[in-house]
Amino acid sequence: MTDALKRLSEEGVAIWLDDLSRKRITSGNLAELLDQQHVVGVTTNPTIFQKAISEGDGYDTQLTDLAARKVTVEEAIRMITTADVRDAADILRPVFDATGGQDGRVSIEVDPRLAHNTRATVAEAKQLAWLVDRPNTLIKIPATEAGIPAIAETIGLGISVNVTLIFSLERYRLVMDAFLTGLEKAKERGLDLSQIHSVASFFVSRVDTEIDKRIDALGTDEAKALRGKAAIANARLAYQAYEEVFSSDRWNALEKAGANKQRPLWASTGVKDKAYKDTMYVTELVAPNTVNTMPEATLLATEDHGEITGNTVAGTYEQARADLDAVEKLGIKYDDVVRLLEEEGVEKFEASWTDLLKSTEAELRRLAPSEG
Repeated sequence: MTDALKRLSEEGVAIWLDDLSRKRITSGNLAELLDQQHVVGVTTNPTIFQKAISEGDGYDTQLTDLAARKVTVEEAIRMITTADVRDAADILRPVFDATGGQDGRVSIEVDPRLAHNTRATVAEAKQLAWLVDRPNTLIKIPATEAGIPAIAETIGLGISVNVTLIFSLERYRLVMDAFLTGLEKAKERGLDLSQIHSVASFFVSRVDTEIDKRIDALGTDEAKALRGKAAIANARLAYQAYEEVFSSDRWNALEKAGANKQRPLWASTGVKDKAYKDTMYVTELVAPNTVNTMPEATLLATEDHGEITGNTVAGTYEQARADLDAVEKLGIKYDDVVRLLEEEGVEKFEASWTDLLKSTEAELRRLAPSEG
């Protein structure tokens, strides 16, 4: 056992758990992770909820009540998921208070079927914030083209946002611009900027999965030498962009008005390829004022044998750019890859949501009281 998680925290990386279930809440496991594994936040997504609700009987009591009321399946899902997020937020509230609102947060995602509808996304964000009714909630909005203006509008209403499904550097810059625009709107409305927080979830492992697949198809030694390099290079260049934007005159004016920086969050940090170290998307992305949201397996691997050697992002930008350029020279088009990953990301969450609808509907039927 090492003190790797403690050292990671001391380097300025907030450790968030990429998972939530009612069993994790009621068993005391979530509280234990906060107490022993330095976890200071939780993220959820449609896939996580689909898995949680389909396994075990932890939701039977609530589902039975919902079935008795004959609610729609969509209302049932909202009641179940927001209850979990609310309870998790209460467990994390001491962390939220101790960190002045920076950590101790739980993320819940808008319905993924709204990913290409700006107005509906904003309406859903407002509804979720109202339903959960906890100050330490983050509403997850995907960084699709329609999501960008929704992010600005939601931030402008004073609602804290976790921007998700970011794959490209260009889109990440648009996300940061939307965040600043939202803060400017909030300031015009007289809102307290110090109460608005945001993270930008930059996805990591999926970039390697897709690019490595294309590298393997080429099969040359030159190509194989670049396996496992693109995702970390991409994330490091994202941090460079973060440093640029949050040292600009535009940002400085907002900071003077009390605004908080939008932190980069490394998402999808579970390693998919067993040829790689299972902690590499943690240990290679250590930088101040970042978040790493980890599946439990990655969290425990880092605790067990992660090697935290200090900041592993500073001074890497030139090499990171060279690595991405080398991939491009192989004929693997960066723009094609990130566009595909965004499309697949939305599709995967939509598919999980559909599965969640089906399994919840089946449970409501199973638990429905007999007539009479």
